[in-house]
Amino acid sequence: AVCSMGNSTSRLYSVLAKTLSSGAVSQHQDCLEQLDSARLDPIDPKDLLEECQVVLQKRPPRFRRSFVNLKKNAASNHRPIRVMQWNILAQALGEGKDNFVQCPMEALKWEERKCLILEEILAYKPDILCLQEVDHYFDTFEPLLSRLGYQCTFFPKPWSPCLDVERNNGPDGCAMFFLKERFELVNSANIRLTAMKLKTNQVAIAQTLKCHETGRLFCIAVTHLKARTGWERFRSAQGCDLLQNLKNITQGAKIPLIVCGDFNAEPTEEVYREFSNSSLNLNSAYKLLSPDGQSEPPYTTWKIRPSGECRHTLDYIWYSQHALHVNSALGLLTEEQIGPNRLPSFNYPSDHLSLVCDFSFNQDPDRLL
Repeated sequence: AVCSMGNSTSRLYSVLAKTLSSGAVSQHQDCLEQLDSARLDPIDPKDLLEECQVVLQKRPPRFRRSFVNLKKNAASNHRPIRVMQWNILAQALGEGKDNFVQCPMEALKWEERKCLILEEILAYKPDILCLQEVDHYFDTFEPLLSRLGYQCTFFPKPWSPCLDVERNNGPDGCAMFFLKERFELVNSANIRLTAMKLKTNQVAIAQTLKCHETGRLFCIAVTHLKARTGWERFRSAQGCDLLQNLKNITQGAKIPLIVCGDFNAEPTEEVYREFSNSSLNLNSAYKLLSPDGQSEPPYTTWKIRPSGECRHTLDYIWYSQHALHVNSALGLLTEEQIGPNRLPSFNYPSDHLSLVCDFSFNQDPDRLL
């Protein structure tokens, strides 16, 4: 069954859903080139949101989250830049490998789960969207978000675990989307992370953008580091490699930087300390929600697997604190909202919470460097 996306989108969406159901990335790209002219027709985000809500009408109400105002000084002279970070849970892994023992399989049906994901993106209207575990890039996110005005980039993992799942939709990877009306792409780098000089299965995308309104350059990066206990030194090596790449791209912090990612690392890990102590002068935006501004949230992912309950802080938005200011951050879900069966669920599509921050440029970016 094809999830209708309204009169303005359903014709194209139907074609994509039938044509791009599975197969290699190269096959997807060939199909997309043939459909390029059709994709140029823009979508009204309100229409797409309404279509998603029609599909989701039998699901329970979604959570309401509020932004916390963090800006203490005078208002900036430009519109804030809204950045959204989210591990959306690869469909193949959610259905085939992750073993969410308290989540009914019906809640993971892609026809509805994709609408939950799109609904959350449309609700928060990010200027820049950074996603991990994207395995429906070519048949869902690229065709739809490009028609919402985003420029789209995808970098799959070389050996994605999704490929081990029967009837998968290709490899998962990192994806980045930015609004073309707000930014111009100056430079883009797809980075395959190394550890101990060896290429790994983890990747990153780093793009230098120019803000149309201010003329300022900044770099935005997205990554997803190696998972699982016992791989702490491996993650640390990957983090060092990413930081070195970002130092080169930002000319040693001359260009402001935002790094979004699922680091698969608690704040106690070495890779977290590497980012905290880097010469790039990075701070973690969600620390600012704590009373003293020094503590990360108690969790960004919460799930139940056969081995037990997993409640961890793994997701971060890092930023150049000398050049950028965090105006506000989206509050996290409470334990009561998440509920006893944890995530994912009928009213939340992923096992990770989305993080959203509004940034502004500091007037004197060199003052604190």
